[in-house]
Amino acid sequence: MSTTARTHDLVVWGATGVAGRLVAEHLTERYTPDDLSLALGGRDETRLRELEATLVRQRSEWEEIPIVVGDATDRESLDAIAEATRVVCTTVGPYTTYGTPLVEACISAGTDYCDLTGEINWVREMIDRYHDDAVDAGARIVHSCGFDSIPADLGTKLVQSFAIDEFGTPCDLARIYLEDARGGVSGGTMASAVELFRAASTDPVARQTLRNPYSLAPPGERDGVDPGAQSLPRNDALRGEWTAPSPMAVVNERVIRRSNALLGYPWGREFECTEVVPIGPGLVGMAGASAVTAGLGLATAGLAFGPTREALRRFVFPDPGEGPTREEIESGYFTVRVLGRGTAPDGPFVVESRIGADRDPGYGATANMLGEAAMCLACEEIDSPLEGGVLTPASGIGDPLADRLRRTGLVVEVGEWDRTA
Repeated sequence: MSTTARTHDLVVWGATGVAGRLVAEHLTERYTPDDLSLALGGRDETRLRELEATLVRQRSEWEEIPIVVGDATDRESLDAIAEATRVVCTTVGPYTTYGTPLVEACISAGTDYCDLTGEINWVREMIDRYHDDAVDAGARIVHSCGFDSIPADLGTKLVQSFAIDEFGTPCDLARIYLEDARGGVSGGTMASAVELFRAASTDPVARQTLRNPYSLAPPGERDGVDPGAQSLPRNDALRGEWTAPSPMAVVNERVIRRSNALLGYPWGREFECTEVVPIGPGLVGMAGASAVTAGLGLATAGLAFGPTREALRRFVFPDPGEGPTREEIESGYFTVRVLGRGTAPDGPFVVESRIGADRDPGYGATANMLGEAAMCLACEEIDSPLEGGVLTPASGIGDPLADRLRRTGLVVEVGEWDRTA
């Protein structure tokens, strides 16, 4: 990040949207003006002022919160914002449509950046176009700092670090289990899904990104032994129960492989990772895994076919800007467990990490995760050899993020797997 003096430590860009408002609420609830010079950013000054008034009324420590106004498509306004802050934390999607000018502005200003994107076609474009420029500028561009993909990516990093420290060798396999989860869906999330499938229907690079398990790895390193996401029900050898494909695997697995590559392959070039949904043992588990697989297949087919995709967008999905209710956010929860398997000189071992929260994963917990990722960047709490580039949470921030998440109330644990638990 540039050492030039900045007016703000952190700008929440898109602060009046569903996710942006939750991030702003989290930051102003947890921190004071002595901890953080915060600004609220967006295109509608009236709505930003209304949000500022609400936050100031709710938080006695905050007498005022500066406002920065710009437009996601106006590079000049974005340049001014990026030059005035140390970190931009953005929730404005779909990122394929609205994200690129802000990334360009942050790199130009040497400003750190984090977002919530799960649009891997766009992340691939940012890697190919801007990674080297971000390295030269010393700008950390950290994508996927929400439920996509912090629990899977950081959870895998914790497992591998524990394995190396305790057993002297990394795990050759990591399996990510999307266990308990309950939460709402916003219009912005569904708009991002529509954009991803729309791009894949017309853009050969986007199609290749979805097909290649290593598509987010650095250029020249986009192949390997990992076959990619599970596509059928499977009896899991580690846990002895049936599993179904995970709808998040297409994003999270690629992010994890990029983390390994960016860090210099500390987990080995033959490292494999798979994300699944555990269902249960026996015939009941097999039937449940088959049903989940069939449902995911139908949803994917609907989004992949143009007419049904547009019908879902118009008549089924919520509009952008709409999201879960406060009650739905507060009553949500999730657990993501990672099991890492390896072999030490004295025999095989399994390491376990668990990341979870008692809030909606896509909004309540995601606001915590994105806000704390931004705080790590703003406070230079970084455990990474990388000083710039298009990065992942594990490679660009690392273990300090786990510490911050614990302090906000998320469960973040790692240790040797107790098979009897």
